[in-house]
This record gives sequence, structure tokens and C-alpha cells, in this order.
Amino acid sequence: MKTKGFDNEKYLGEQTQAIIERAERFNNKLYLEFGGKIVFDYHASRVLPGFDPNVKMRLLKQLKDKADIILCIYAGDIERRKVRADFGITYDVDALKLIDDLRDWDIEVGAVVITRFDGQPSAKIFKNKLERRGVKVYTHQFTKGYPTDIDLIVSDEGYGANSYIPTQKPLVVITGPGPGSGKLATCLSQLYHEYKRGIKAGYAKFETFPIWNLPLKHPVNIAYEAATADLRDFNLIDPFHLEEYRKTAINYNRDVEAFPLLKRILQKITALESVYKSPTDMGVNRAGFGITDDGVVAEAAKQEIIRRHFRYQCEYMMGLVDKGTVERAKLLMEELNLKPEDRAVVLPARAAASEAHQRKGNVEFFCGAALELNSGAIITGKNSELMHATASLILNAIKELAGIPDKIHLLSPSIIESIGSLKKSISGVKTISMNLEEALIALSISATTNPTAQLAMEKLKELVNCQAHATHIPTPGDEAGLRKLGVNLTSDPDFSSKSLFVS
Repeated sequence: MKTKGFDNEKYLGEQTQAIIERAERFNNKLYLEFGGKIVFDYHASRVLPGFDPNVKMRLLKQLKDKADIILCIYAGDIERRKVRADFGITYDVDALKLIDDLRDWDIEVGAVVITRFDGQPSAKIFKNKLERRGVKVYTHQFTKGYPTDIDLIVSDEGYGANSYIPTQKPLVVITGPGPGSGKLATCLSQLYHEYKRGIKAGYAKFETFPIWNLPLKHPVNIAYEAATADLRDFNLIDPFHLEEYRKTAINYNRDVEAFPLLKRILQKITALESVYKSPTDMGVNRAGFGITDDGVVAEAAKQEIIRRHFRYQCEYMMGLVDKGTVERAKLLMEELNLKPEDRAVVLPARAAASEAHQRKGNVEFFCGAALELNSGAIITGKNSELMHATASLILNAIKELAGIPDKIHLLSPSIIESIGSLKKSISGVKTISMNLEEALIALSISATTNPTAQLAMEKLKELVNCQAHATHIPTPGDEAGLRKLGVNLTSDPDFSSKSLFVS
């Protein structure tokens, strides 16, 4: 079992108290801009070993009786079908999933706001879909006058043009999938309406990263820069905080750049001198106080930086990011003297590919994969005419965990033949080699009659959070299978086939 470096219970206690105290400062009506992922925050769990990916959901559960939830989504993200990488689903689908996830925790979303709405066809469909399922939906247009004309922004033509969203509880959590969802604008629009109604509400921000009380160049904070390299975000010492308090606090460029404008807007809305002297003042994040082993989290963060480096290289090959993003990730690697081979599974995967090349000269492409078990043992797999490298890897890994000798086969030859026949004669695919999803289905079928296969299948749950690397960009079936198993995969930026279309 890998060493933990984060205490969830300590964090929960600190974070809950910080939010409650902030709400009390504003007459028990606080709009909280809730950044990051509420559920399945795998970035945080990777860089802070021990961090529960759903700890923020537990936080909301504790605050449920005190909090209303409003979900924001940018109409442009719906229209261009922006994808959440860790799930492989679009932002609009992610919003639907988040509503379901919250309901599973007995937390209801009070309303959905489609921000910067301008009649986009896909956004209209999304709105209709929600409303016909009984979800309240509001649309907010681009704020007139933003960002230069404060008088117009804070007027009935600016924030006042947006519909007021009724809320009942002292805390209003404003969240949404990804950056740029319109959370801040929704908070400020609501604040404008509250003050017109005579309610002296307040605003605060909750964001896990960067961690304000860690050093600027701490690997955890650099890992945040790596995670947002495509947005060109960078961390810096909060100059407003340093000037006001003579204390160092870490923030990121967009918050620091926006602070003077945000401070003026808040002053205009409230007709009072702002209670906040710096962007760090606005935050209520207590994640840094949950760290129990700095060495452990620093090493985990370095591994995450390497992981992001590989990911951006692959996304560049797929046309998803530009060259500047790849170069930014490379610079962050160099800043900590990291190299790709510092990821333990990289060289074994490449060695497996080389072995496949030597042994299987009739296979067009030679792919290898490696996985590090929680024990530290490294397992490899390679492609063949019957199976993708990742499928071979996972079967080898669960055989190792179950203590099954290598010479014993888990899959019945008749099942492999049947799947190959289906793919070739019915589906019309060019290759019968099984991807990971197909191999897992075959394994589950074999397990009904083969006790050895059943024993191996029971070990799949032990692969959660294991690290893996492949020498090729995974096919959709391989990627989906690894995601379901909870395996953290990286890959070299090479394709496994010359084909431009992969089903």
C-alpha cells in the first residue's frame, strides 16, 4: 500500500469551519464560487496521496442543510462539445452526470444557468432536455460593459438584465464543469439582485489549487500549472496580499489580474469599501492544512507533472492542443529537473514493445505496456494478432495478483475465436485483435465456467490508482477499459495503426 500524505478528516473539519465562518461574516448569505471538480477530483487525489476524490461531496453533504446549489455551464462549451478528459465525456453530459451524482448524495441542484447564452442550437437542446426533466434552467447573456464600464456592468442593463435565481439557504454554492463556466458572473449577478432587495450578501471563492500556503515553486503548485498549461495559467506571489499584510501567499494569474476590477465591482454593488484586500482574502481553501507528509505529496506531484507532459504530447498529435501547450509542459518538467523516464513504467513498456518487435515480426505495429502494482512490482504486456498490448497487460497483472502461473490461459480459445469472428465477418473490422474492453467482456464470460478466470477477475479492483504506460496512444476501447478500472495511464505520442479512423 502506498504512503498517504493527506488527512481527509482534518481537511473536512478545517474546510467546513472556514466556510461557515465566512458565511457568518455576511449576515448568513454567502455566494461561494466553488471551483474544481466536486466529485471524482482525480487530479487532487494524484498530487495529494490519500485525498478522497469525493471529499468535496462529503463537504457539501455536511453543509447540505445550509446550502443551495446552482450549476453553471458556458453555452460555448456545449456548442463546441468540449470534453472532460478524465471521463471522456462532453461538458454538457458532465453537467447531467453531476446532477445525478449530487442526487445520489441526497443533494438537489436548485437551478442550472447557461452562461453567455446567445441562442446556440446545442445550448437550446440542452435547456429543453433539462426543463422537460423538471430541472429549472436560467440563461444569462454576456454582461454589457464588461470589463471596462463599471457603471454599465453594475446596472439593470448589466447584471440586472439576468434573471434573479431565488435561494433559501444562507450558503449558495455556485459550481460548474471546467474553467470559464460563468461561476463568478453568476455570483455577482445574484449579489446585485440581493442588494436591490436589501439583503447584504457576500462573495467568497473556494478553489483547491494553487495551495496558497505552500511555496510558489512547490511541486504541488507546479502540478497545477501543468494541469492548466493549455489555459496558460501560472502561479505567482499575490502582490496585493504581500503589500497589505507583508505575508507571502500564492495565487494564480487570472485571479490576481481580475482582482482590481472585481474589487471595484463589489464596491459598486455594495456601496461599501471592500472587505477584501487581496484575491487570497477571498478564498476559503484549507487544503494545505490537510497535508501530513510533504515529501510524499511532493513526489506525487512530480509524477503528475510527467503525466501531464505525456498527455499534452498525445493531445498535440490528435490536434487537441497547440505546440505552445507542449512546450509549456516541457518547461515545467525542466524546472524540477524531471524527465519522462522518471516515471517507473515508461522504460519497461518500451522494452516490452521491443520484445514484441523481435518475436512477432508479422505484426505491423509493435506496442508494449507496463503497469506498477501497489506492491511496487512492474508487469508488462505486448500486442499480438489476438490481443492489444493493454489487454495483455491487464490479464497479466491480475494473474500476478491471483498467483496464477503465466502458462495458464484465462480466456477460452472458443470465446476468443467467437469474438474475432464477430468482428471480422459481422462488424467488418480490419483486425480481430481484442482491445481491453473486449478482453474484459471475454473474461467475464469465461468466469462463468472457469474458476481460475473468476479468481483473476476478482483482482481487477486492486488495479485502482495503479500507474501504467503504453508505447502508443490507446484506442477508444483500451482507454475506456483502463478508465473504468481506475488505472492512471500515460502513453508515448505514437499511434498504434496507420489508419486515420479508429472505431
